[in-house]
Amino acid sequence: MADTVESRRETVPLGVSRPDLVVEDLPTPEEVFGVRRIGPSQLIKFAIGPSLIALGISIGSGEWLLGPQAVGQFGFVGVGWVILISALLQTFYNVECSRYVVATGEVPVVGWGRVPPGWFLWVPLSVFLVIFAFIAGGWAASAGQGVYAVVHGEIAPSGAEEPRIYAILLLVVVVLLTAAARKVTRTLELANWALVAGMLTVLLVLDLFLVPWDIWWEGIRGFFTPAAPPEGISATQLGGLAGFTALASGLNWYVMGHYRDKGYGMGYRAGFISGLRGEKQEILPSGVTFPDNEKNQQLWRRWYRLLLTDMWGVFFVGAMLGMLLPTILMARAVEIAGEGPTQENVPTFVAEVLRGEYGSFVFYIALILGVAILFTTQLGIFEAMVRVTTDASHGTSARLRSFIEGDPRRFYYPFMILLLIVISIVIHLALPVGLIEWSANMSNLGALIFPFMLIYLNSKLPRPARPRPWHYVILLLNFVFFGFFFLNFIVDFFGDPLVTF
Repeated sequence: MADTVESRRETVPLGVSRPDLVVEDLPTPEEVFGVRRIGPSQLIKFAIGPSLIALGISIGSGEWLLGPQAVGQFGFVGVGWVILISALLQTFYNVECSRYVVATGEVPVVGWGRVPPGWFLWVPLSVFLVIFAFIAGGWAASAGQGVYAVVHGEIAPSGAEEPRIYAILLLVVVVLLTAAARKVTRTLELANWALVAGMLTVLLVLDLFLVPWDIWWEGIRGFFTPAAPPEGISATQLGGLAGFTALASGLNWYVMGHYRDKGYGMGYRAGFISGLRGEKQEILPSGVTFPDNEKNQQLWRRWYRLLLTDMWGVFFVGAMLGMLLPTILMARAVEIAGEGPTQENVPTFVAEVLRGEYGSFVFYIALILGVAILFTTQLGIFEAMVRVTTDASHGTSARLRSFIEGDPRRFYYPFMILLLIVISIVIHLALPVGLIEWSANMSNLGALIFPFMLIYLNSKLPRPARPRPWHYVILLLNFVFFGFFFLNFIVDFFGDPLVTF
């Protein structure tokens, strides 16, 4: 997979403070995935994958908690359009982040080090923002509440310790899952194939049997109805919803490194993180790019089409379904209960209401569904924090590479254990949904920074891989849309919000 540095000759500069990119031909998709041709079955079996990891993270924060909470309290109209715009902007942003990975084999956290003034600012800052935004562990804490209810048949009392113990055990499951992998990215893909497909199927069945058609229509109509936000909702709540609809707004890049490990484009030349059951795999500390000739232009177009299919055909469609199906179920629960959820009971609100109307069977189905949804989110986020820190440290420190003898696993797994301990402490400090709203608004901070860095990097890619001018305009729209919500969050934190409704 990864060739030795000595065998390479031609290099090209990109940005500052990082080694030049080595120049090699793009591999073919058939070479990467080990098939004779890429037809529909090969596309599903081999090429689709990173979008599922992103989707597994997505369906759990905005889709299962913040979206249903907002709709349960305020209805669809005036909220739905925020969801749609956020999903569109984020999917486009994902494609642009992934464009860099596919064209260079460098994950974004390493690529940011090429932006002036250099890696010594942007790499540590990027790692800090990801850790700071997601270390709260709100998803595991919320899932722990669901596990408690499954075990005891009732909702956990306020401040109970047992749900937090279950949350910690779920984090341990993530450690064991990655440790048992031969290739971490592939194991996460397979886990999310099963979990996401199962979750959406169960949600669809529940909605078809329990949710009246008028609520279905209100949910769908809400996405496309331009209207002022409903009276009583805060811009901070909308910011949390916008930040965690689809994925994590300006910090989405922290998941896109899976395209390297999947082998997309030049990622095939760069290496991947293997599990403890896999063989030692070295990862190139710096990237590889391709020459601008007819052969590579054609290959780039093929890889770019696969990327678009993965992101728009799987991630965007799944994210919209993942938002619609839980929110209309929440709307039905609110209709039955006559009141909306609170921040404290939103993880188990639907299950508790449905038990009173439809019995214990539906109660347990809804609880198990909620635990699965929140677990997939924490699975992806927990692993991604470890991955980003590993890639950043490995890519920028020759001393570390020497210390771990070129095996990223020697950093990856000890840091995962350390992070588990820290998150186990943090989840004792606040309500789960409060932790997640904090994470969502911190994600919006990334939109003030990373779109500009992405414009800089992608404008310097080989000519066939460069974005078109209108792509830059949409990246700037990410800055405006999500950046506004972050600035409002900061102003609201210290005083009054910028906007009240």
